[in-house]
Amino acid sequence: MLVGLSFFEQIAIWSVLGIALLGLAYALFLRRQILVEDKGDARMLEVWNAIREGADAYLRKQLFSILPLIGVLTFALFFSVFIVPPSEDAMARFAGQGESTVRLIIGIGRALAFIMGALFSLLVGQLGMRMAVQGNVRVAAASKRSFGEALRIAYRTGTITGMLTDGLGLFGGTIIFIVFGIAAPDALLGFGFGGTLLALFMRVGGGIFTKAADVGADLVGKLEAGIPEDDPRNPAVIADLVGDNVGDCAGMAADIFESYEVTIVSALILGLALYHMTHRLEWIIYPLLVRGIGVICSIIGTYAVKGTAKIGKSGNAMRAIFRGFLTSAVISIALFGGLALFYMSKIPGGWWRPFAATTLGVLLAITIDRLTEYFTGTEGKPVQEIRKSTNTGPATTILSGLSVGLESSVWSILVIAATIFGSILIFGTIPGSSGAERVTYILYGVAMTGIGMLTLTGNNVAMDSFGPISDNANGIGEMAWHDKKDDATTKARKIMADLDAVGNTTKAITKGVAIGSAVIAAVSLFGAYMVDVSKVQAAMGMPLWDQLNSVGIRVSVPQVFVGMLIGGAIPWLFSSFCIKAVSRAASLIVEEVRRQFRLGVLDGKIKPDYKQAVAISTTAAQKELVSLALIGVISPILVGLVLQVEALGGFLAGIILSGQLLAVFMANAGGAWDNAKKTIEDEERDIGKNRGKGSERHKAGVVGDTVGDPLKDTAGPALNPMIKVVNLVSVIIAPIIVQYNKLGFGTWVVISLLSASLVWAVWQSKRSAPEVVSV
Repeated sequence: MLVGLSFFEQIAIWSVLGIALLGLAYALFLRRQILVEDKGDARMLEVWNAIREGADAYLRKQLFSILPLIGVLTFALFFSVFIVPPSEDAMARFAGQGESTVRLIIGIGRALAFIMGALFSLLVGQLGMRMAVQGNVRVAAASKRSFGEALRIAYRTGTITGMLTDGLGLFGGTIIFIVFGIAAPDALLGFGFGGTLLALFMRVGGGIFTKAADVGADLVGKLEAGIPEDDPRNPAVIADLVGDNVGDCAGMAADIFESYEVTIVSALILGLALYHMTHRLEWIIYPLLVRGIGVICSIIGTYAVKGTAKIGKSGNAMRAIFRGFLTSAVISIALFGGLALFYMSKIPGGWWRPFAATTLGVLLAITIDRLTEYFTGTEGKPVQEIRKSTNTGPATTILSGLSVGLESSVWSILVIAATIFGSILIFGTIPGSSGAERVTYILYGVAMTGIGMLTLTGNNVAMDSFGPISDNANGIGEMAWHDKKDDATTKARKIMADLDAVGNTTKAITKGVAIGSAVIAAVSLFGAYMVDVSKVQAAMGMPLWDQLNSVGIRVSVPQVFVGMLIGGAIPWLFSSFCIKAVSRAASLIVEEVRRQFRLGVLDGKIKPDYKQAVAISTTAAQKELVSLALIGVISPILVGLVLQVEALGGFLAGIILSGQLLAVFMANAGGAWDNAKKTIEDEERDIGKNRGKGSERHKAGVVGDTVGDPLKDTAGPALNPMIKVVNLVSVIIAPIIVQYNKLGFGTWVVISLLSASLVWAVWQSKRSAPEVVSV
């Protein structure tokens, strides 16, 4: 299967597969550590069981909602290879087989890879979420013992999800490479698409669920009734805690998993192009070896995060987590250098270029980490400014948060632009390369930057899962101990509140990394798109794209500019529908909570019915999944068929730029509002001095947080997989569009059917919420 590889390369590839299994074994090891921890008293277990049952019920219903579309797309991917001739690489890999047989092999491989990608993404999300649910009650129990112990349990529980992401992602990509060799990109497109589509489903569904419950609980509980967050009398509180798991754990894990896969797909496609240019297999093998190093370094770095006697407040907890991240980063950079010096010394331009590109990716992750913490951390100047603005009411609070989000988006895109420019400096000066070859080198450098950036995926996902685990632990403590005022309980509540504040920051940081990696991955896929189009054009004897000559994607061409305008608009339409979906669902939660309050829940006349709010959020989230996914799948196909392949390139450029700016703005503005509110809640309550919970400043902070919730946890994060869905669909259909560049009757039939589906998706997403009759 590994024909043409040297002895070292064969050993290295099998070692990478072994490292993937090691990552999964490490996750199992941590799971056993966590499950032996104490789960607390009977009241804590009662709250925990309600969260666990709600989360399980949501994920089961979500699975049945998306299976039909997964089935349709599996068949579509299988038959897509029969529309165009198989690639030269596929014919070379399966030499001796006829063209029809090779098509059949690639078709089956792509379809099975799609199913495997979707399955792995589902497993990462579901298993990671279930472990988060197992961990949250144990963190709450540990908070009564020590801060350090609670920190250790929360972070290592999150690490389980991180290592599942690392292990399954590396295992799937390596297995496909072992089986398909140089034809692996044909199958990997299916693998990446499966993971990305499932991530979109889990991100959208989980985001709508969690923010519908959160917004509804806050508006009625905090603002109208004046009760604390996570008060057990609030009927939506369990739905809110369930939402943290299905949104931030399952959704984010699947999101980063698909970024992990998409960067491998683009790196191998571009590496294959360089292989044909230079006849060096190192371009293809190196990304897989780098990923293997990343898994090992994540194991070391995540295990280094431990609570000590010196840790006793949120700032120190954040430093402990970041210290583990830096440990992984330093070790990985050192190993990258050793690998490149030993293995990449014979490539054109020298070993230092791929090493510099991967190192640049690690530095990009660290920079975004620090940048996001500055704009969203409780101790940063932006959050403190929002806190001050609450003195003058909700309007100035919202304006202050908007300005923070807008500014943060500018700095984020400048950092990403500087990183891509760094790839130009690294790979743009290779001696003897022509204009088009130089661009391929540069795009490979961008792909390797993405590989480097996601090297520490285990750390990133652990940081993200730490957030909802800590949030849920805090909620369990509030509900189980709301009537206890002793010193031990007060201390435990303070510990959990500190961990919760750190968790908010780690979630925001991970969102920043996810968005940044989505842009890098999308730019890499854009390069893969251009490479694939060039291959098909060469096979058909058409004029080749040369990015530095007059033939290619030029904004001055009207149809390309039209494509770019449409692409730039898609993230705004998609975000609008996500926020509208949250608004519809939240209105139902608000009515339900008000109804139960009128029946006497607050006075203790009846017990709150938590299941009703969970059921409302679950049903509302499922209704949006297919329609929002169709926007990402259908729009690039329509643009490509109607405006042709060059316009589709402009469409991709527009969606990357617009999507990045919008996603960072929403994620950071929402995160800053949330932490500004928490800084007010941490104050000692004094209504006369307008301080603490229940004050006017607190109410202004709650309004800002409520506005920011669907931005930071639904629309913003959902843009990541949506951008990559669009890019992957474009890469898959590019050869078809080039071959069928003249619109015949059959093509117009396809366009009409796709247009009708898109109109239905838009109509479904724009529908009004049903009127609720209160009783």
